[in-house]
Amino acid sequence: MPVFAKHYKTMMNPRVKGVICGAIAAASYGLNPLFALPLYGAGMNTDSVLFYRYFLALLMMGALMWIKGESFALRKADVLPLAVMGLLFSSSSLFLFESYNYMDAGIASTLLFVYPVLVAVIMAVFFHEKVSVVTALSIVLALTGISMLYQGGDGKTLNWVGVCFVFLSSLTYAIYIVGVNRSSLKELSTMKLTFYSLLFGISIYLVRLRFCLDLQPVPQPLLYVNVISLALFPTIVSLIAMAQAIHYIGSTPTAILGALEPVTALFFGVVVFGERLTPRIVLGVLLILTAVTLIVAARPLLQTARKYVHVRRFS
Repeated sequence: MPVFAKHYKTMMNPRVKGVICGAIAAASYGLNPLFALPLYGAGMNTDSVLFYRYFLALLMMGALMWIKGESFALRKADVLPLAVMGLLFSSSSLFLFESYNYMDAGIASTLLFVYPVLVAVIMAVFFHEKVSVVTALSIVLALTGISMLYQGGDGKTLNWVGVCFVFLSSLTYAIYIVGVNRSSLKELSTMKLTFYSLLFGISIYLVRLRFCLDLQPVPQPLLYVNVISLALFPTIVSLIAMAQAIHYIGSTPTAILGALEPVTALFFGVVVFGERLTPRIVLGVLLILTAVTLIVAARPLLQTARKYVHVRRFS
């Protein structure tokens, strides 16, 4: 048994770290509607909200790097990939936040989860990554669960402009996840990757706001809490945790752990906004959690069991 425990610990440690980081990244990114919707309700537009989010996050990350003595220097070869990744991540934010203007934020958050499928397809088509039975089953379970979170029984139809925005958000996010894992950026420190993703990403809002000529002020002092929270949780925490998760467990498992995003949105919808929790929604959440459990536990447990059998056979 000590041999089994030793091998279990050796094989699980990096993966456990990756799973924890992936869960934190997903849950924190799922907080977007909680902090963004009150700003919309106060009359702010998408570009102004996202500019504040990225600008404050950039300041926070720069200060953190300076305090920790992290170098800001870049290799020439990393500049172009960083610019592309920053624009992709920022575009994903823009498309998602625009979708809030056309549909319920909770629905948008659930539809966003198509991105793990896109990650798996991109990895399979362009990088010949084998889609395992466990991965395929996890995706099917998660998508089924998420479809159950949408209560469409009142005859309402989804706004297709909003659907297109969410799909574009999912696609750009999927490309970002794959790009970080499959480029020279994989060797960059997490903080440096996050800082420059934000730096290049904010350029989209600078252009759209005519270099801040059209920037709206935050209308109420209390709403600065929302702006700072947007910069901290769905941006800095999510980006850092996701980069760490990709480093430990790869693009596809990190993407599948994103199933926790709509669960987070659902939780705050029930607790904060008083939305109804129906048996159908509970079943959907259970399917999502089952999918996450499969992708997290199945492979390492199987590998550990095989290792244990091998050790027992030759001991």
